Amino acid sequence: MMEINLPDVIAEVRAAFERYERAVVENDVATLDELFWNSPHTIRYGATELLYGYDEIARFRAARPAAGLARTVERQVITTFGRDFATASIHFQRNGRTGRQMQTWVRMPKGWRVVAAHVSNMEEST
Repeated sequence: MMEINLPDVIAEVRAAFERYERAVVENDVATLDELFWNSPHTIRYGATELLYGYDEIARFRAARPAAGLARTVERQVITTFGRDFATASIHFQRNGRTGRQMQTWVRMPKGWRVVAAHVSNMEEST
């Protein structure tokens, strides 16, 4: 039977995610690149982009403007499946707008890596 949300695995994924979050708001491209799986199979769907493979993701990060990246995480849910697979989901506020992010993390030989991610903004309600 697969064990869900083992406390030590949750702590590992939370630490990797918090490292990722710091890198996002500080535009630490080297750390962001490190935390994504270096594979043509990695996918990142962003608010304005569809990126297939590590190379496209790295090029996007290198060209992205460094201003206006601060955000406040409103809620975070990390779920682990066994010792090597997890999802991390947040919703956040940036410039008065609500965004959401989902990531799939897998334990690789060099640590936890994002293998798929999706970031989007919610439409403003009237």
